[in-house]
Amino acid sequence: MNNPMPKQAPPSSPPDAGYKMPDVVALNRALIDAYGKALPLLDKFIENHGHTKGLEDFLNRDFDPLNIRESYLAFLDRIVADPSRFFEMQARFVHDWMNLWQESARKFMGQGEGKPVIEPDAGDRRFRAPEWQESALFDFIKQSYLLTCRWMDDTVRDTEGLEPKQREKLAFVTKLFANALSPTNFVMTNPEVINETLKTGGENLVKGLENLIEDMERGGGALKISTTDYDTFELGKNIAITPGRVVFQNDLMQLLQYAPTTEKVFETPVLIIPPWINKYYILDLKTENSFIAWAVAQGHTVFTISWVNPTAKLAKKRFEDYMDEGILAALEQIEDLCSTEKTNIIGYCLGGTLLSCTLSYLTAKKKAGRVASATFLTTLLDFEKAGDLKIFLDKEQIEQIDKKMFEKGILEGKDMQQTFSLLRANDLIWSFVVNNYLLGKEPFPFDLLYWNDDCTNMPAAMHSFYLRKMYQENALIKPGGISMRDVPVDLGTIKTPSFFLSTREDHIAPWKATYEGMKRLGGPVTFTLAASGHIAGVINPPAKKKYCYWDNTKTPENPDEWFEKAVQHEGSWWPHWQDWIKDFTGKQVAARTPDQGIEPAPGSYVKTKT
Repeated sequence: MNNPMPKQAPPSSPPDAGYKMPDVVALNRALIDAYGKALPLLDKFIENHGHTKGLEDFLNRDFDPLNIRESYLAFLDRIVADPSRFFEMQARFVHDWMNLWQESARKFMGQGEGKPVIEPDAGDRRFRAPEWQESALFDFIKQSYLLTCRWMDDTVRDTEGLEPKQREKLAFVTKLFANALSPTNFVMTNPEVINETLKTGGENLVKGLENLIEDMERGGGALKISTTDYDTFELGKNIAITPGRVVFQNDLMQLLQYAPTTEKVFETPVLIIPPWINKYYILDLKTENSFIAWAVAQGHTVFTISWVNPTAKLAKKRFEDYMDEGILAALEQIEDLCSTEKTNIIGYCLGGTLLSCTLSYLTAKKKAGRVASATFLTTLLDFEKAGDLKIFLDKEQIEQIDKKMFEKGILEGKDMQQTFSLLRANDLIWSFVVNNYLLGKEPFPFDLLYWNDDCTNMPAAMHSFYLRKMYQENALIKPGGISMRDVPVDLGTIKTPSFFLSTREDHIAPWKATYEGMKRLGGPVTFTLAASGHIAGVINPPAKKKYCYWDNTKTPENPDEWFEKAVQHEGSWWPHWQDWIKDFTGKQVAARTPDQGIEPAPGSYVKTKT
């Protein structure tokens, strides 16, 4: 990569210097065109927010979406009450700054590389360009930014007297603020952007402005950042392509059965319960990373639920309706189609939470034998330490969400998607701001991010119950804390053999929290921990030979103790799961070909956009 500024020639240097003079006429034309496109977007914004109610809703939602005022005022009170503590932290910060200035001065004057005062975290990809290490200027900018971030975080975490929830919320918001102010997010402090601007004569910024306008048009006046090339993918053509049929459907779901690829299959079929916060095909992206295709190849008869993308017509659908019209309805169809009395069930994330409730319900009804085994993928049962997502869900925020949901009948998928993006702002927001708007590049076609952007709505009644009973009250772990069809749920009554798969870097279902939930079950449990996060740790096909996993035959009370004695294995957890589930698959029978059914997989429900 070239240095951020030409060493000898000014901007008007000849073409062989590698830099290009800007085309002023083209720039003016692009700006005029962008202005013309932006006017309708401004009109749309005024239409939505110009009236009193619209402006009030906008201010309430967007100016304090995390309900941070109370926590921030408590923080200021503690600073005033104990100023010496604050001055002590400030003194440490000044001391670090002096060290940075001394080391940077040595590097500026060519007296060695200088010893770094602070380094980015191992997983921080923002400072990969060589200039951040090689250039004294950009190295100073980087380290000064990182020092300030550390000081802000330490100030919040070391201030005494704050309630734990207030501290967590402040720390999260501080991190969001720091991420937004990263020098990588600005033209003049990002060496990659400077280089690209000099190379293209500013064409990257013009293209970036065009990308920005297009994303605002795509969001109907609100910024909807493109994270992939959406035209590259088409469901049923090059994504979600495992052959199968829709063999049943109702208001809430379609049931898909996949065509076998082996002459013999296991007697006991597999039913997958995906979360209805997202669409099912995260488990069936492309053939090479499709868990569904892989499971079929192992000899399983695989069914999956494809949840409907609900409209306001389904506003009154309850959490227990997802059990009735989802899991129980699917089991009835599978038992009939496969002439079997048992099914192995896999629940992913929220699908696993619903699965636990269903298992308790079936146990109470003396029908637990219908489920041969249960697999829980990154599933929370105990929501006490549910991670950063819980920061968005205090009492006041849930009341705001309820108000908005019951006005529309649904929680719009875009709202949930924005929340998840904030949890990983550097990866899902700022990296694309730099790529799309500063570098002027198109996002790379990536199947996982296409799926991530294909969000779904939530029925108001169901989602209100889920947020209050799980996140706010943590009622699932309390015997009788919630009921399904008037039957109290008690996780301790579940004796079904279970496999828990969690991921070490999960920011939605932290692995230690899932471990705590696992201990609530009353039957034999196998706990496995995979590397990476909520999605990449699960979608890890063996052929890629990527990541690793840990297992331990014992499940001590403390998750740290479990990890200390766990054995690390290279590669995917999928074969490990296959070894486990063989005990519950029954004998080999002739392969089952799906009936003609309603339509080919992936079905029509999954294709419905919000």
